[in-house]
Amino acid sequence: MNNKRSLFQTFVTPFGDIPASAAMIAGAILWIAVLGAWAVATYGGYVRDMFLPVPDAVVRRAITLAADGSLFVHMWSSIKVVLLGFLVSAAISVPLGLYMGTYRIVQAALEPMVNFIRYLPVTSLVPLFILWIGIGIEQRITVIFFGTFFSQLVMIADEARAVSRDLVNASYTLGTKRSEAVWHVIFPAALPGIINTLRVTMGWAWTYLVVAELVAANSGLGFISLKAMRGFQVDTIFLAIVLIGLLGLISDLFFRYLRRRLAPWAV
Repeated sequence: MNNKRSLFQTFVTPFGDIPASAAMIAGAILWIAVLGAWAVATYGGYVRDMFLPVPDAVVRRAITLAADGSLFVHMWSSIKVVLLGFLVSAAISVPLGLYMGTYRIVQAALEPMVNFIRYLPVTSLVPLFILWIGIGIEQRITVIFFGTFFSQLVMIADEARAVSRDLVNASYTLGTKRSEAVWHVIFPAALPGIINTLRVTMGWAWTYLVVAELVAANSGLGFISLKAMRGFQVDTIFLAIVLIGLLGLISDLFFRYLRRRLAPWAV
């Protein structure tokens, strides 16, 4: 009885740790509930299949596309676009964000323009990207870049700005040069937050995938989704959505793992 009460108190305690088994069970219950509701709605005839396909129709579509290899071609095309756009964005935003958060002169120069651009809808820029870049993979990568870069920059700058001044001042007394403080002190201190920023913005990169493949793409999960929409192939649309979600989940788990490995003190 006491064990049950103690476990219940753990569940209702803010920020309290719970057993790994309890976490897995809670997650499994929610998945079962969602899939069960989907099955009841479709197999029970409450929703027409032209609006919501039955689960096995999505599975059959996946098997069909996997059998001829086209599914993997489309998946790799989308993965390549998202990764390239995201990596280019991160490679620029991490160092620039650190300097923007550390040096007031850099912040004063960049912040007004960055805050203006990051509120622009990326979809409205697609025609300009096509005009300037063309309709190749470069255009799709640019959409992912613009969808993530400016928000990454602001969030990473905030992480750098939040580093304790006492920590920086203590490093000076230990012999750290001012020119070295950004990478030897501020970057390691802000690393957990930076990884969290990259994790969040990677999710945004996946949400911009369909926009990136909206025009003139000939492969990708967004492409097959838009193509299926024209033919009312709802099972294919759901397959593309599920795969994008699964790929996004895998990338999220990767960043969680990266944070545990690179910043174990912050876990």
